[in-house]
Amino acid sequence: MVGLENKLKLYGFNNLTKTLSFNIYDVCYAKSEREQRDYIAYVDEQYNSERLTKILYHVTEMIGAHVLNVSRQDYDPQGASVTFLIAEQEFPAALIDKSCNLGQIDLQNARDTIVGHLDKSHVTVHTYPEYHPDNAIATFRVDIDVATCGEITPLNTLNYLISSFDSDIITADYRVRGFTRDMNGKKLFMDHHVTSIQDYIDAKTLQRYDAIDINVYQANLFHTKLLIKDIDLQNYLFNTDVYELAPKERLRISGSLRREMIEIFSGTNIYD
Repeated sequence: MVGLENKLKLYGFNNLTKTLSFNIYDVCYAKSEREQRDYIAYVDEQYNSERLTKILYHVTEMIGAHVLNVSRQDYDPQGASVTFLIAEQEFPAALIDKSCNLGQIDLQNARDTIVGHLDKSHVTVHTYPEYHPDNAIATFRVDIDVATCGEITPLNTLNYLISSFDSDIITADYRVRGFTRDMNGKKLFMDHHVTSIQDYIDAKTLQRYDAIDINVYQANLFHTKLLIKDIDLQNYLFNTDVYELAPKERLRISGSLRREMIEIFSGTNIYD
């Protein structure tokens, strides 16, 4: 973001829309049908709408926004969604629509569904636990979108978001849309310098991943994918101790996990 000492002088409101789409996958080996059900139940509990709401509250604080409305929902049989409507600056109470709950917990708990709104901006999260009965590998996906308008940029929330989830594969997209004008009427299609999304990820975190960029600078489009480098098998076994498995079985499971991760990272069925 442009520093305060070099802050752009604009004519009117900053109309640029900046959107960070953040997608993570957590992969697990759950061999039996019971282990698979238990894994889905575990992640559903760990990442329910209440915990996701707390994460989005922190994201909102990090970008200096103010909550206007919050909506959240846990789904049957699995998954959860939370949406925040946020504002860049504190909004006069008299101007806030009566349908907004301002994220007040008592109002949230009185409803079956909750959604959050921010003025000029929004933050959403959705979870997707998944497994197939014929496959011993289960996956858990989280999709987060942080869309802001004006001076707010969501890139500084990346480290916190990555640390909030177990992430084997990470996909991040950053887009800047629209234009604003300086005092002379010149159109500005970008108000801050971006080279790579990786610049906003902690160096120690990056060391754990193989990362690639696919950027279209002329269109203010930035795309980064990360794949975990090392697999500690014990961390991927659900209700199973690694030392209960024969060496060949450990090798086979590690290979299956790695193939699953590579296909998700590549977005194609490589090993069919």
